[in-house]
Amino acid sequence: MSLQVEKISNESTFEQAVQIREQVFVIEQKVNKANEYDQYEGVSTHFIAKWDGAPVGTARWRFTEQGIKLERFAVLKEFRGKGVGQGLVQAVLKDIQSNSKAERKVKYLHAQLDAVPLYEKFGFEKIGDRFEECNIQHFKMQLA
Repeated sequence: MSLQVEKISNESTFEQAVQIREQVFVIEQKVNKANEYDQYEGVSTHFIAKWDGAPVGTARWRFTEQGIKLERFAVLKEFRGKGVGQGLVQAVLKDIQSNSKAERKVKYLHAQLDAVPLYEKFGFEKIGDRFEECNIQHFKMQLA
């Protein structure tokens, strides 16, 4: 079995990412579709994770007033626990590191409780209290 993570560069691959987000967030986690898709789709850098060529995960990052936000990490249920999330985090962080405009900017994310240990492996630390976003408990995490 092989995992590849790549930056999305065309509309058909972006559509695959949208389908993954739809499955994970809208169907499985009951996030309102209006909250899942936002005005930042076009300004974000999107990634797709493929397992033996099949799309199984996605993520994106973007610049914000607070720094750089990593977000929309989604892995299809049957592929969780197989390193797909780790592959996505690695690829996103590597891409951010290669962007000269990202230098010295704070890197942060809103982690669902189940995903906190994943992000901690990469040096993210919880900042502040637990909060609810889209009816799901989260912690803000920042790269130390």
